[in-house]
Amino acid sequence: MDKVYLENHINKIAKALGAIDVWIFKRYLLVGVFYRFLSEDFIDFFNKDDIDYLCLRNSKITEPLINFVTNHKGYFIYPKDLFHNVIKTSKIDIDVRLTDAFIAIENSAKNFLAEKNMIGLFDDFDINNNSLGSTREEKNTRLFIILQGVADLKIDDFFNTKNDILGDIYEFLLQQCASNAGKAGGEFYTPQPISKLVTALATHKNSDINKVYDPTCGSGSLLLQIKKYLNNENIEYFGQEINYNTHNLAKMNMFLHNINYTKFNIKLGNTLTNPHFGSDKPFDAIVSNPPYSVQWVGSDDPTLINDDRFSPAGVLAPKAKADFAFILHALNYLSNKGRAVIVCFPGIFYRGGAEQKIRQYLIDNNYVESVIELAPRQFYGTDIAVEILVLAKNKQNTDIQFINASSSEFFEQETNNNVMRDEHIKKIIDIFDSKQDIAHIARLVPYEEVASNNYMLSVKQYIDLEDDAEAIDIVKLNKEIEENLNAITKLHSDINTIIMRI
Repeated sequence: MDKVYLENHINKIAKALGAIDVWIFKRYLLVGVFYRFLSEDFIDFFNKDDIDYLCLRNSKITEPLINFVTNHKGYFIYPKDLFHNVIKTSKIDIDVRLTDAFIAIENSAKNFLAEKNMIGLFDDFDINNNSLGSTREEKNTRLFIILQGVADLKIDDFFNTKNDILGDIYEFLLQQCASNAGKAGGEFYTPQPISKLVTALATHKNSDINKVYDPTCGSGSLLLQIKKYLNNENIEYFGQEINYNTHNLAKMNMFLHNINYTKFNIKLGNTLTNPHFGSDKPFDAIVSNPPYSVQWVGSDDPTLINDDRFSPAGVLAPKAKADFAFILHALNYLSNKGRAVIVCFPGIFYRGGAEQKIRQYLIDNNYVESVIELAPRQFYGTDIAVEILVLAKNKQNTDIQFINASSSEFFEQETNNNVMRDEHIKKIIDIFDSKQDIAHIARLVPYEEVASNNYMLSVKQYIDLEDDAEAIDIVKLNKEIEENLNAITKLHSDINTIIMRI
């Protein structure tokens, strides 16, 4: 889909709505797109048998048909509850029709395997939210505008998995309120270029991937990049997310990208204190962009030091900075043939205390394959620069690769942000693959050197940045200074001459 068209269309809907908080708008718009997708996907399912499902009478719908379709799709939608039929309703009753349709769709999955993936998916579309208006009429008017805007959205191919419609919409809305993006949602949305890089690293030269996992999956963008990158229908996707609304968005994204309900499992909860997938590990690829420097229970729960995830390091991540708790969690869930690729806050790579001890554990046990520094301003609403940590359990030597991908040859400036293009990502992957030293860009550092540097993993500790300053010719500079001084002396003399003649 043309992103310019998409952004213009979203702005058109927002203008028609009038004053409304962008985050409220985001919730309704994303659920509206998802509802339209479910309906079109359902219609397409019947169209393959030349059945005009939009106009099918209820009498033609039998219980065996319902069971067959629900087992296959994970849900069932009666013709009257399809997006295309609901929006034909008068806006006076749109709230009732929507409520009935959403309840019916969710209830259709009860007592079926897909029930866990369908529950609560439409909760964000709250028809009683006072942000939509103070009266039922005002609320229904706005609901109708949103749905009509979604209906008018021209999507060339809704089922093309290369499209990330929800991701594109969400990313655009982040741009619209970039000053608040870090607080209001940016922490769980990874920009698509960084997602592509993380995915390429996690899957590099590993085609034998059966299960992938994101312990802090947010809206599911990293998992979806693996879906696009490998395009293997047999892969299973696992994720956990602490935020209820974002957890629902991740499940919507799975459906929207034609991942069958039997192939994904997105759980709600705190990954560090209530992990859901212990029995499903190990995973062949782990991708994650965990929240930076968030608080966690840490040493306040003495049982955690005996947890299989944290006990090998002999120390817990600081209570005020859970970053390494997420990293140790990912490592524990990683298979012996896979990689865990984690987007990290740079401070964890040079601070002392417990974080230094955990770095020592990772390095002494040869789990660190690469550390890659990216340019700043790649996340909306923040100037933060991140580093990517690549962990592996099957390294062939004890060296650690450091890559400085923060210079201008690894991004393009786009308004106030720095953006990696596909060619920049490929360049980083080529460097990662070669493990060759490149002046000012990449270096393979022996274990002994890293250990002697207090186990620091900061890229700048091991790679000298290129000095862009022009070399100074002292003789030439002194000559220019002398000429300037002579010129100034002559100017003063000329001024004095002129004054004496007055």
